[in-house]
Amino acid sequence: MNEQRILFFGDITGRLGRNAVKSYLLSEKDAFVIANIENASHGFGLTKKNYLDLSESINCFTAGNHIWDKKDVYEYINEAENLVRPINYPAGTPGKGSAVFELNGQKIAVINALGRVFMPPIDSPWQVVVEEIERLKQESVESIFIDFHAEATAEKICFSKYLANTYNTDENALIKGFWGTHTHVQTADEQILNGMAYITDAGFCGASDSVIGMEFSTSLKRLSTSLPERYEIAQSSAAQINGVEVLFDRTRATHIRRINLIVDNNNESEVPIGCGRDKG
Repeated sequence: MNEQRILFFGDITGRLGRNAVKSYLLSEKDAFVIANIENASHGFGLTKKNYLDLSESINCFTAGNHIWDKKDVYEYINEAENLVRPINYPAGTPGKGSAVFELNGQKIAVINALGRVFMPPIDSPWQVVVEEIERLKQESVESIFIDFHAEATAEKICFSKYLANTYNTDENALIKGFWGTHTHVQTADEQILNGMAYITDAGFCGASDSVIGMEFSTSLKRLSTSLPERYEIAQSSAAQINGVEVLFDRTRATHIRRINLIVDNNNESEVPIGCGRDKG
């Protein structure tokens, strides 16, 4: 069967992250591109200007608890067809939690959800996501990809196994991709689980010399004193690019590979940093 290709990028953080991903994608013409953008505008939220700019390179945007940090999001989120915010916000929240796309004759869907462990109070993803999967099945969606924006690795692993065991078999997998976001630290546990490409956290795209994208000095003051301190986006010439490449056909995911690069704007080089293994 013909394989399709997905590129997913972990939390894009600030201008450096935006520019690094856009540059990376200049040579990637045959992939459907998904990226988490809840930190894309100076580390917090997504402005309409940045949304429109990134839309030229990225097919679908996922988000998280910081999507509301730039207030102009309320002006465009209801019309942003390729932007999905966490689906388990209460009914009536602006925007939508899933989106359906046509990809080479196949209907695929992207769902975004928030975890509840060490996170703000939110509706149960275990109930809301399952209800949405059942609805998408009725729309003849053949492949579903989920960005689970969560803090606890145990919650991500448990939720992924539950969905893979519930909706996937060796002969046919409905959930073909499940990746975690939010911690900005890429894990090395990429695998194919019951026909589903999985990684606990895809990492982030932003300043490599930083504390998950933020300046060390302000992070140090806030974390060492517990006193209020505004995080500042880190300034650096080198950008870290984290994500995954997934191949899938109509029946299952066949391959997952971590993307883990540092791009130095001073010498225009791409340096792999522990690049992931091919899994399939």
